[in-house]
Amino acid sequence: MPSESLRWETLQALKNSPKGKISFDPFWLERGEPLLAGCKDSPSLSPIAGVILERLSSAPLQKSLSFLGSRSGDSSPVLSEVSISSSGSVPDVSARTAAFSAAASVKNEREQTLSDKVKDESPEADVSGVSSPTSLPAISLLSPKAMEMAGCIIKVQEEHREKAKLALRVRQEMQENLVVAVASAESEQLKRFEELMELKQRQEYQSMRDMMERETKESIGRQEKLKEEQRRRITLVNLRLREAEQQRLREAELERQRQAEGRERLRSLNSIQEEILQLNQLLEPSTQTKTDLPPASLSSYSTRGNQLCSQVSEVVRKTAEGDFPSLEDMTVAERALHEMRALIRLMQEEAAKVREKKKKEQEQEEERRKQAELLAKQEGEKKAAQLAKEKAQRKGLQNSAEDVTLKWYKDLQEVATRCAQSFEQLNSAKDGQTKKLKLELQKAATIPVSQIASNSGSQLREIFDKIDKLLSGRPVVSGGKSVSTSQHPQGLEFASYKLAEKFVKQGEEEVASHHEAAFPIAVVASGVWELHPQVGELILAHLHKKCPYAIPHYPPMKEGTPVDEYQRILGYRVDDSGVEGQDSFLKRMSGMIRLYAAIIQLKWPYSSKQGPVPHGLNHGWRWLAQMLNMEPLADVTATLLFDFLEVCGNALMNQYRSQFWKLILLLKEEYFPRIEAVTSSGQMGSVIRLKQFLETSLQRRQISPPRGQLGSGFWRS
Repeated sequence: MPSESLRWETLQALKNSPKGKISFDPFWLERGEPLLAGCKDSPSLSPIAGVILERLSSAPLQKSLSFLGSRSGDSSPVLSEVSISSSGSVPDVSARTAAFSAAASVKNEREQTLSDKVKDESPEADVSGVSSPTSLPAISLLSPKAMEMAGCIIKVQEEHREKAKLALRVRQEMQENLVVAVASAESEQLKRFEELMELKQRQEYQSMRDMMERETKESIGRQEKLKEEQRRRITLVNLRLREAEQQRLREAELERQRQAEGRERLRSLNSIQEEILQLNQLLEPSTQTKTDLPPASLSSYSTRGNQLCSQVSEVVRKTAEGDFPSLEDMTVAERALHEMRALIRLMQEEAAKVREKKKKEQEQEEERRKQAELLAKQEGEKKAAQLAKEKAQRKGLQNSAEDVTLKWYKDLQEVATRCAQSFEQLNSAKDGQTKKLKLELQKAATIPVSQIASNSGSQLREIFDKIDKLLSGRPVVSGGKSVSTSQHPQGLEFASYKLAEKFVKQGEEEVASHHEAAFPIAVVASGVWELHPQVGELILAHLHKKCPYAIPHYPPMKEGTPVDEYQRILGYRVDDSGVEGQDSFLKRMSGMIRLYAAIIQLKWPYSSKQGPVPHGLNHGWRWLAQMLNMEPLADVTATLLFDFLEVCGNALMNQYRSQFWKLILLLKEEYFPRIEAVTSSGQMGSVIRLKQFLETSLQRRQISPPRGQLGSGFWRS
């Protein structure tokens, strides 16, 4: 229908009018403006509205209808006043009036709803609303078109109101979201603040703990310092206590040593008294019935012995009160003992001279009795020896030693025999005490010799002092026991004999295995030889008996002599298993020759006597010259010459110089071919060593010092 289409055109025109273009502003409330401020103005129709209305209705408007639906402060946003001139009938007007009334009621309901919402948001608005009650709108009778237009306007207003409500709802949601965001931010800030406070509390707690720990450490450090100071003081106290204890122990040790020395001196004094008493018994005339001494001599010896016993008894009587003997007392007792020994020795020597004189007289008588019987036999032997000697001289060399050398050899053997016979009573003793004394004397004589080594000079000096004490009649400690040669009249001869025998045995065994050992053994033997010459003679006697080549002498085999006995005379060892081998024999002979070559060139460095060696290099020169005047023996001569020259060649060279080199040249050019001539091919080892030694020495015109020789630094060790 055309009228309805016009209505929509009218609505479109109203929409495009300034009143219809209502815009939503979200900041109305902030500016304090009402949301429907633009709609509260009274709408007015344009001049064209009359034409439009005439077209819509054929009946002219008799009257302009203006209606107002407003309350105090609140009116419709579209129409505030309408002036209509209408000349319609009453039914139309009543119908329009009913329509307008319905529209007004709808309008009022919507406004009431909006006002309620506004009241919720703004209490002030609510208060204003309460203070100014809403006045009921005036009802005007309008035409149907006007009513339709009013309805359209009301519809448009409703749409705008819905839009405003929607915008308001969106803004409220935004506000709520903002409030929630702000609340959550505030909550997070509160949490951060609480965390910050907790962190500060933890930091304060940690700082307090650190401070307490520092204080604890400082306290512990102070305690440790106090403990350290306490330990230091305890250490000092302990050190002082230990020093005091050590001082006490030293004093106690000194006291013990003094007591021990006193007891030792007392034991020595008792042993000296016992020995003097024993020796004095030997001086008694009742014990000397078998001696040939005159009574006057025996009486003088006995008187002097009693005097010495009285001196020692006086010293012992002083110690009977409980005191130990002093050093002066021991000196007096030892001097008395030495004098007693000297007295015994003088008596024994005098008795020996008397016995020897009687023995000589008996021997002279025996010799005169047997002289006639042996004269023929001796003349025959002399003639045979003279013929053999003349035969050897015609050949240029000898088969035996010279007469002077043989006489010297026999004299030494007689000395050894007499010495062995002098202690026959001690050697063949039956009682246990004498056997025990003999064993202790033998140990005291032989053990120090077997301890000789090239370790240090101080050790050699201790060994020498021990041997010298033994041979001087002073007590020495052997095997934990004190022993002295003065404990038996034959003790000195026995000890000297065993000592010399041990020296030669060391050369036979020790030097044979270790050539350097010859020098420490030889220097001790030389020192003993110098102080006690009888020991030196016994050493030579034992050496010549075991090694006749040290004379030098080649003993001839006599008629009726068994082969085993002749082998013993030559120096071989013979037992039940037979004769020893040639290598073992040469090794022993080499050891003894090396010992002899060392003895003749060494002197004891601590000797108080001035002069040459007791058995010096002149004996070495004699031995070498006599060896070259005798026929060489296969393997023996070359071995002994090499060993002798290797040990003693340097000393002979320094002593005899040009004469020595002449002798060496003679040995190389004339005597050495004789050695080669008597040596078989299987015995050329010693010959080659001697030849190389001679050639090297003559070429260099020098003989090196032997290995193992004791230098000056050795005696400072």
